[in-house]
Amino acid sequence: MSYFAHETVVIDLPCTIGNGTKIWHFTHIMAQCTIGDNCNIGQNVVISPDVILGDNVKVQNNVSIYSGVICENDVFLGPSMVFTNVLNPRSTVNRKNEFKTTYVHRGASIGANATIVCGIHIGEYAMIGAGAVVTKDVKPYALVVGNPARQIGWISAYGIRLHFDEQGFAACSATGDKYQLQDQYVTKLIISK
Repeated sequence: MSYFAHETVVIDLPCTIGNGTKIWHFTHIMAQCTIGDNCNIGQNVVISPDVILGDNVKVQNNVSIYSGVICENDVFLGPSMVFTNVLNPRSTVNRKNEFKTTYVHRGASIGANATIVCGIHIGEYAMIGAGAVVTKDVKPYALVVGNPARQIGWISAYGIRLHFDEQGFAACSATGDKYQLQDQYVTKLIISK
């Protein structure tokens, strides 16, 4: 076994769990899910069938990741945040054939107690504030907060708020990485040395 699972963890087979991944107390990994390398899955987490987690995904305590969720590499899921997978659930109506796919792109972070309504894309390195209710797509590098979530700014891949000049350029104060704002989208500039 190339991963660590606490003795209280329940793992239903078959599933795929990557090298170096750590799974903590009272977590349930369901069959047919895929967990990448070097992930950290906190206590009391449920990962449902067909969920895909990339490499280096951090899942904090008390998170349920339902079928239809795909998280790319380096995603952070804060404590007790919530994903949904059906738009109009009813106890008496089986809607398993209506599960919506939710994509959380590379490097995005979702804060504690946030709710992510199914069927949307959260752009790479986006930051979802604690307690936000996200009901529509979030742009790459966007900083969103509130209920319903609204964008209040831009954030670097490092997690520092970006401030753009009149020409639409910004630098991360911690790393010096350069960003450009154009047509309401941010791109990280690759500067050759």
